[in-house]
Amino acid sequence: MTKTTWKVLGLIAAAGAGTAAASALPDRRHPFPDSRNGNVVVGLCDGQTWMEVPGLAPGQALGRPQAQRVADTLMNEWRRKNPGAGWEEPLLARASGTQPAPARGEGETAASGARQAPGGKSANVQSGHTYGNFSARDQQIWAASTQQFVDYGKKVFHDAQAVGGTVGISCDMCHPDGVNTHPETYPKYQVQLGRVALLRDMINWCIENPVRGKPLADDSDQIRGIEAYILAQRKGVALDYGKH
Repeated sequence: MTKTTWKVLGLIAAAGAGTAAASALPDRRHPFPDSRNGNVVVGLCDGQTWMEVPGLAPGQALGRPQAQRVADTLMNEWRRKNPGAGWEEPLLARASGTQPAPARGEGETAASGARQAPGGKSANVQSGHTYGNFSARDQQIWAASTQQFVDYGKKVFHDAQAVGGTVGISCDMCHPDGVNTHPETYPKYQVQLGRVALLRDMINWCIENPVRGKPLADDSDQIRGIEAYILAQRKGVALDYGKH
């Protein structure tokens, strides 16, 4: 039997094994080199850009200013190696938190502007049918509830501890204002995972690698909130699944 025949048979066998074990995922952590000095190594999701953080021992976490400097250093190196990648810049007002807070009237909540009934009980009770006979008030309730959940996701996105990070890196340090997440392009094949991925699969990928945390359960409030925040940042962008 020729070498070519063996190669063809090998590809067929590999394809069959992949089908049989489609749910068996490879190790999702990037194999970054160990530190020569016992420090923590932090890397990006590309699996190739990394740095040793001097003075950061295993089990320790950076403060936010230090973590941001590490993230900036890694992102600058990635941009240097990928000059034509077209990485989007964030909206400065949103990224810096300089947008003025909307004025609120008496009895409104800071998160959603929803009215609260006396005694702290919510007055937001739906009055109509979900799919047809609903009122303008129902729509206001749904919009406020949705915005409250998006705001929660924004908080988790910007908080290393809330997302389960162990080194002080948060999602926004590489993706300020949620840029370059492109939720409208999922599902799509991701080389890092070796399979077609959903948005939350890639969120967990980032949590496991740069953030150095444990993957979140698909039904957890954290990952659902992050997903909601990322999607909200791309409101109005046409769906284009599979695009790279």
